[in-house]
Amino acid sequence: MNRILGTYTGPEPGALVVVFGAVHGNEPAGVLALKEIFRMLEREPQVNPGFTFRGKLVGLIGNCQAFASGKRFVERDLNRLWTEPNLQRIQQRQPETLQAEERELAEITACIRAEIDQTKPEALILLDLHTTSAHGGIFCIPSDDKASLRLAKELHAPVILGMLDGLEGTLLHVASGNYFAHRGFPKYSVGVAFEAGQHNDPQAVSYAIAAIINCLRAAGCIRHEDVDSRHESLLKTFTDALPKVTRLRHIHHIHPGDAFNMRPGYSNFQPIQKGEHLADDTSGPIHAPEDGLILMPLYQPQGTDGFFVVREIG
Repeated sequence: MNRILGTYTGPEPGALVVVFGAVHGNEPAGVLALKEIFRMLEREPQVNPGFTFRGKLVGLIGNCQAFASGKRFVERDLNRLWTEPNLQRIQQRQPETLQAEERELAEITACIRAEIDQTKPEALILLDLHTTSAHGGIFCIPSDDKASLRLAKELHAPVILGMLDGLEGTLLHVASGNYFAHRGFPKYSVGVAFEAGQHNDPQAVSYAIAAIINCLRAAGCIRHEDVDSRHESLLKTFTDALPKVTRLRHIHHIHPGDAFNMRPGYSNFQPIQKGEHLADDTSGPIHAPEDGLILMPLYQPQGTDGFFVVREIG
């Protein structure tokens, strides 16, 4: 399977925007959205003679092996492996000695560095597209730096603050650092994750398309008036009723052997009350630790986080 879904290079210099679909292999919406984006960009000069693209867009499949089998991951969650010690260890080993997701990680980092070498971009922007096993989940997750927060707000979806505090090894943990800086390029890098809805919801593809277009606009690759905006209208319609900014309050981590089972019927941003019976595992009932909004309740067999609790701010 070819990891690179497509590329689009403009005649003028600008940012290198790398968009990931299927970092979790059972989340196809990002891959489908990227395929449509490249078709839209190829058509744009025909319907919009004034169209100019600045920089370069690259679309990647994150976990090719898991995507081929429709599983979240093969051996380990790819979106928990992005730590600098882990990256350094993987780069020093022979490919045949690596686990499935470690090989994916090695290939992704090599691909990004090759693109940086070729384009010498002004900036590197990483957009990580996901979906959730529960319904109602359209939101974006920035890292802690201000540039990431600015980019997240430009995607026009609810922003979740503090999500990385309780997680380790996500793509965002290295996106906004200097890990990908090479020979002085890029001058800076920034990353955002975008959750486009439920795994199998056809609308999730439209929401992901809107996120990519908004990201390209924020990066200065395209003008606001360029590229069809009907997907943006769908996104705004859905998210108008959702809280604009929330902050993470709690993560329920799942450990091997827990036999975690989320109680049915929960959706993203659903209000919950302290003490509410949310799930069960081998130790018994699991209750909400406080009042808030539930996020990403787990309704799939693979995953290490049972649910998140957030609270609206501002």
